[in-house]
Amino acid sequence: MARRYDSSTTTFSPEGRLHQVEYAIEAINNAGTCVGILAKDGIVMACEKRVTSGLLAPAKTSEKTYKLCQHATCTVAGLTADANILIDQARLRAARYQYQYQEPIPMEQLVEHVCNYKQAYTQYGGLRPFGVAFLFAGYDVTHGFQLYQSDPSGNYSGWKATVIGANNQAGKSLLKSEYKDEEAEGEADEGGIPGIAAALKLAVKVLNKTMDGTGASTDKMELFVMTLDDTKQCVHKILTDDEVKKIIKEVEDEAASAGD
Repeated sequence: MARRYDSSTTTFSPEGRLHQVEYAIEAINNAGTCVGILAKDGIVMACEKRVTSGLLAPAKTSEKTYKLCQHATCTVAGLTADANILIDQARLRAARYQYQYQEPIPMEQLVEHVCNYKQAYTQYGGLRPFGVAFLFAGYDVTHGFQLYQSDPSGNYSGWKATVIGANNQAGKSLLKSEYKDEEAEGEADEGGIPGIAAALKLAVKVLNKTMDGTGASTDKMELFVMTLDDTKQCVHKILTDDEVKKIIKEVEDEAASAGD
């Protein structure tokens, strides 16, 4: 039945489904995993780096994490070429808002603009949906740190912690249990939100669970942290290999001591 209705993004099936949009979402479920965790003093994002060939030259910049403006960053799961178009749209919108109103764009307004652009590609003939999902991390003075997820349909939602990409259901189930455990152990505030250090370790645990193959290593994952400095300006930092190695060792030591 699906084959009669999946050649166009603009045709509903008798069950009320848009198959091309669903196929785009399925493509993301095979992409490299991205984890986002809201901490009480910032946001942690972790990404799986897939090395397709040892002959490739090392990337000069991150291929998974992109700065949109001073107070917003995103991570990408899916087709990077599709993501570049949407990232340019987000940067343009943020810069125009800053120029027009002389203040940073509210985080949700930026996410909504990108999602409206994505939604248009599901409604007009001759177009295909963007084969990419995003995790948006940002800060504004009204709502503080915020984490959003969006998919090819143009939907977006706010999260405390979430996973996109391959094996995301396994990652989400781990987050459901571990994110609460932090509160029980006294490492979180009243809302059950962990600190940056605890969130980084949790992100590594999730990637360990979702990634194919053996144990974690610095060439397989990328960790990003967004915090505020003393002047309340956002600081974007991708952790170095040594810092990532230290966190991986801490997680392994905790797992070993828990197993004893």
